Amino acid sequence: MNTACKDIKKKLSSLFDELFTHEGYADLRVEMRILKRGQKEVILHCGKQYRYVTDFRPDSPSTRKAPVIDYPDVTHTEEAK
Repeated sequence: MNTACKDIKKKLSSLFDELFTHEGYADLRVEMRILKRGQKEVILHCGKQYRYVTDFRPDSPSTRKAPVIDYPDVTHTEEAK
């Protein structure tokens, strides 16, 4: 686990602790996106946003590929009124 990932987990843990002790409503959301060049963007939403970009290398490269959906050619015609 790289240093950036440890920093993200530390921030997530501190935000959770802060929200848990809050006496009102709280909202915490984590968003992750795969970026180019072997990186991931991690966004922590908690009133404010904490954004991180970190290098990401999966333990084992996935050989799965996204399914290809082949749509038939559809022609739309408009009727004259």
